Amino acid sequence: MTSDADRSRLRVSDAERSATAERLRVAVDEGRLDLTEYDSRLRSAYAARTYGELDSVTADLPAVREAGPPAVPKKESRHTWQSEWRDWLGGAVIMLAIWGTTSLVNGDLIAFWPAIPLGIWAAVIVAGALGRKPK
Repeated sequence: MTSDADRSRLRVSDAERSATAERLRVAVDEGRLDLTEYDSRLRSAYAARTYGELDSVTADLPAVREAGPPAVPKKESRHTWQSEWRDWLGGAVIMLAIWGTTSLVNGDLIAFWPAIPLGIWAAVIVAGALGRKPK
């Protein structure tokens, strides 16, 4: 006897039956089997005693393509945190320039309104930094 013939007579485990059931579920999700055929094959898979019986359940289905590794989120770098503060500083320069120009045109110092938006913006950056989970 060949090794394939020997294998087809060997008994299968519950884990192998479950793996075949999962393959059938994937085939339904892919649209390769309708629910009636899925039910019939699923019953056959759980009733299978040998590899020969189990292999016949999925013999006409293509092999499952392995998905690539899951995407790993990038760690937040110090550069990103510095970038947030650089943006804040750029906003501060623009607001200070507007406030200063307005005060010069007015001939008198007006209320320092940039403190409000800059304070809120800084609080949001700090709260975001404190709320991040360490990696």
